Amino acid sequence: MAYLLFAGDMLVMAFMMIVVVWVSLKSSKKNIEKAARIPLNDEHQDG
Repeated sequence: MAYLLFAGDMLVMAFMMIVVVWVSLKSSKKNIEKAARIPLNDEHQDG
C-alpha cells in the first residue's frame, strides 16, 4: 500500500514539474519576471 501511495505522489510531482516547464516555455520573459516577484512584493499592498 505504501508503494502505491509513493508511486501516486511521484506521478503528481512529475505532472506538476511538467506544468511548470510548459508554462515557463509558453510565457514571455516579462510575465515570468512579474510572477516571480509576487512573493517579494506581497507586503506592499495598497488600501
